[in-house]
Amino acid sequence: MDKKLEILKKEYMNVTIPSELDFVVRKALKDNGINNSLRNNNFKRIRIATASIAAAFVVLTVGVNTSPVFAAAITKVPVVGSIVKVLTFREFTVNEDTFNTNIKIPAVQGLENKTLENSLNEKYLAENKKLYEQFMADMENLKKNGGGHLGVNSGYEVKTDTDRILSIGRYVVNTVGSSSTKMKYDTIDKKNGILITLPSLFKDDRYVEIISENIKKQMIEQNKADNNKFYWVAGIEQKGTMKLFEKISKEQSFYIDSEGKLVISFDKYEAAPGYMGIVQFAIPTDIIADILVSNEYIK
Repeated sequence: MDKKLEILKKEYMNVTIPSELDFVVRKALKDNGINNSLRNNNFKRIRIATASIAAAFVVLTVGVNTSPVFAAAITKVPVVGSIVKVLTFREFTVNEDTFNTNIKIPAVQGLENKTLENSLNEKYLAENKKLYEQFMADMENLKKNGGGHLGVNSGYEVKTDTDRILSIGRYVVNTVGSSSTKMKYDTIDKKNGILITLPSLFKDDRYVEIISENIKKQMIEQNKADNNKFYWVAGIEQKGTMKLFEKISKEQSFYIDSEGKLVISFDKYEAAPGYMGIVQFAIPTDIIADILVSNEYIK
């Protein structure tokens, strides 16, 4: 056993830190505004910590491979949740002069609830396949009628990824004449393996009115602070006859951010002129606290 420990010690001391790590660590410290002296000290500590992690991995690997008792003990250690990832499952691309599309299809991996995982992935595939087929049909139709311009860009972004919450945003940008942008979100409770809907967060429908009034207030306050932030809402002088924002729908697009705040989202042109793009409003938790079903998600 002493001989084995000596081998482990030597492997620990000889762990090689990749040269790429120097760059990554230094850049992270620099980006966070840490001065040179502190940066050098922090850099050394981080390298030591990284070496320790790498060495621990060596110890674990050697231990499992050399000791049946150690290996048996490791198999009894419970796994604390699986790693949930969002990957690009498939991509459709067309680049033909005035016809362009790029469609990235996301896929969720690692949810313990495989029924939910499969249903989400099937939905993402079906949505984007339909989008691609529609693009191809529209392109062929335009070609038959003398040509034109057509563009579709679709993809996704992970808005939140914590131990508890995964929020995935999926966008579609159509560029025919003036562009339009639509955004959909799925917010998942990773712990319980459920899809969170907006109504499921609240005791009753009062949330529609309460949230809507707060959003109107935020719109007006933003406009007062910066008149370039313009919304179609009563309280801001309007130019034209656009329909004013009154209230959100019961199923309004939303996600929960990494700080546990409810964020309400509006598509381009839904509540503001096109130059504003997609607009979002973080809702203060204190105004909805009394009507939340629980504080499990919204903090």
